[in-house]
Amino acid sequence: MTVHLEPMPAELLPEWIEADHQRYIASRMQSGESREVAVKKAEQSREENFPNGRPLDTHLLFQVWSDDTVVGILWMGPYPAGSTDWWVFDIEIDEAHRRRGHARRALELGHAAAKDHGATTIGLNVFGYNTGARELYDSLGYAVTATQMKRDL
Repeated sequence: MTVHLEPMPAELLPEWIEADHQRYIASRMQSGESREVAVKKAEQSREENFPNGRPLDTHLLFQVWSDDTVVGILWMGPYPAGSTDWWVFDIEIDEAHRRRGHARRALELGHAAAKDHGATTIGLNVFGYNTGARELYDSLGYAVTATQMKRDL
C-alpha cells in the first residue's frame, strides 16, 4: 500500500464542501451542541474558510490516495490566517478503509507539506467521542492543549 496526497480537483469541491458541512454539524451535535448552535458554527466556518466556494489560498485540501483509490481527504492551513501555526481542519478516511494506516500516513505527509509552506507547529481538534482518532493523534506526538467537559443535568 502506497499512500499519497493529491490536491482535490476543483470540480469535486462543491459536493465535498456540502458533505463536509453536514458531517461537521453532525459531529458538533454528537458532542452535545444543539442543532441550532451546530449549524451556526458550521456556517461561520464555511464562510470563513470557503469564500466563493473555494478554500482559502493558504489552505491545502488533499485527496488521500492508497495506490489507485481515493480513500479520504486531508484539509489543513495556517490558523490564525498568516500564522506559522497550522491546523488540521479535517481528516476523514472512508469507513471501508479505516484502521489500515491511511490516516497516519496522510498526516505524516501533511506535516511535511505544512512545514514546506512555513509551518512551525500544527494543531487539531478531536471530539471527545472519537477515541480512535485521539489514540492516533497521541501516537503521532500531538499533546493535549485544552479540554472541554460537559455533563447533563
